[in-house]
Amino acid sequence: MAGKHTSYDSRNMSPAAIKNKRAYDKAYGAQSALIKYRTELNKKNREDGTYGNGDGQDVAHTKDGLKNRRNRRRNRANNGQKKGRSQRAPRRGTRSGS
Repeated sequence: MAGKHTSYDSRNMSPAAIKNKRAYDKAYGAQSALIKYRTELNKKNREDGTYGNGDGQDVAHTKDGLKNRRNRRRNRANNGQKKGRSQRAPRRGTRSGS
């Protein structure tokens, strides 16, 4: 079971909402397609000899279906690049120029 997370406070989640979210996350992560996906990536990571050695590398899926090693931070940052935003696009509310 996950512990207390800072995002719960920033979202002002009630204890009931946290309980519901944890139940949803547990069911979502248990889907057979996601288990297969994680298993496949872990297998590739073990084959490359990078699983659990602390090198900070993840196995990433590319658009053409290949799997390659990538820095963990950059790989997981891809999730924030959805919704049509390019990687170099400025964030909303930031000053550009001066």
